Amino acid sequence: MAKQITTDVSVEKIKLPKTGQVDVRVLSFPGLYLRLSHGGAKTWSYSTGKMRLALGTYPEMTLAEAHEAWRQVRKEIKAGRDPRATLNRKPASTVFADVAEEWLRRDIAGNRTEGEYRRILKKDVLPAWGHLQIHEITRRHVLDLLDGIVDRGKPTMALRTYMRLHRLFAWAVKRGIVDANPVATVEKPAGEVRRDRVLDDKELVAVWRAAEQLSYPVGHAVRLLILTGARRDEIAKLRWAEIEDDTIHLKGERTKNGEPHDIPLSAPARGLLVEEVPRIGDYVLTFNGVSPINNWDGPKRQLDKISGLTGWRLHDLRRSLATGLQKLGVALQVTEAVLGHVSGSRAGVVGIYQRHDYAAEKRAALEAWGEHVMALVEGRETGVVLPIRSAR
Repeated sequence: MAKQITTDVSVEKIKLPKTGQVDVRVLSFPGLYLRLSHGGAKTWSYSTGKMRLALGTYPEMTLAEAHEAWRQVRKEIKAGRDPRATLNRKPASTVFADVAEEWLRRDIAGNRTEGEYRRILKKDVLPAWGHLQIHEITRRHVLDLLDGIVDRGKPTMALRTYMRLHRLFAWAVKRGIVDANPVATVEKPAGEVRRDRVLDDKELVAVWRAAEQLSYPVGHAVRLLILTGARRDEIAKLRWAEIEDDTIHLKGERTKNGEPHDIPLSAPARGLLVEEVPRIGDYVLTFNGVSPINNWDGPKRQLDKISGLTGWRLHDLRRSLATGLQKLGVALQVTEAVLGHVSGSRAGVVGIYQRHDYAAEKRAALEAWGEHVMALVEGRETGVVLPIRSAR
């Protein structure tokens, strides 16, 4: 019994048998059948003559999906594999929220910026697109989303969202989930805003004293950021096992540039860790003894309220240390080594042949910085000036 089944409409209108079951062969797809039952059931199946496999029922499985199942079964048989494993596999969801989660798991997991990716998706993208099929998202959707972020005064966040979405859709294209990347034809919404905010001495003291009023672990984390010039997550996710010989030893997976980085601990930093930080788990700074600090929004608002400062970020503490070291007479190469930079004076050919690690110079610089900070906090004369060292 051969019929022209070319659309879902033709499947819908096909007549059912008055009794029993009838198999309708789907032309142009050898072995694909639609089994009709007098009770109303319509079931797709594939038959080799010796074996029959149920593929799915209509309308849950459309004609196009039956065609795809037919292709997959024939592919598995041709490869000498049991096609039933493919049929029993749950089809991957194409809902944007599910695709985004799979992308994070397969492409981003283990990346040091995974947390940032998740925050960006949670903040703006998932509320707008989470329920949509990914192939429904168009250039217009992308523009509306990015324009909304820019309009609320967050151009840099709009750019970062653009970059993350571009990567997500590029991955989805490679996986065959979508045919095209709707972000590829959209211009970048804004350039990164280069910040040059440096806290002066009074502001630095205000932040330090505000941090002293915050309970463990956030207040301690902020003071360590001031004393070390480390990046926020390098301190927030610091483990006790990473501290040895009065030095923080960070492996490449813990740093932005992927290079190992040692941070000598000054006397004030050592005192803070020994005298004030409780040891209640693997992490130095933890709320529950199990996981590190992962939310800074509330603590940052508290810091602003207590200190009376606005318009600054935690990363500005790092820039403030760099500026402060220069004022203390620390050589630029040493300052870059303290920060773990591999650009600037340590880039290119110089970076290849200049392998000195500046360990002693870094320790001297951070000791001087620690003394300078504590003198400011305690209202003493600082008087610390290091001799400027020439490049090696």
